[in-house]
Amino acid sequence: VQLQASGGGLVQAGGSLRLSCAASGVIFSIYEMGWYRQALGKQRELVATVTGGDIRNYADSVRGRSTVSRDNAKNTVYLQMNSLKPEDTAVYYCNAYIRSPFAYTYWGQGTQVTVSS
Repeated sequence: VQLQASGGGLVQAGGSLRLSCAASGVIFSIYEMGWYRQALGKQRELVATVTGGDIRNYADSVRGRSTVSRDNAKNTVYLQMNSLKPEDTAVYYCNAYIRSPFAYTYWGQGTQVTVSS
């Protein structure tokens, strides 16, 4: 199983970005998918997650500005981020808890998001 993330880039404060992450390989089922981020010199932190039943969870720092969603037919999770702030600058990693056939947490390679002031 592999997770391929895309959609990062450089954006001005107040702008928007949409990240995508597709899971591929032998997949029996996907439970939870989500996004984490790691800023330079800081620990990795949760951004948002979504379960197979579409229950969504957000970090306080992004709630109201971001929307996590998934397309189960495409095994893909998305993160729409609006009103971006310089403090959102980080490497964003997608994450998925997948049964293939044993359940395991997989990580994508990370995509850089840079927000300029």
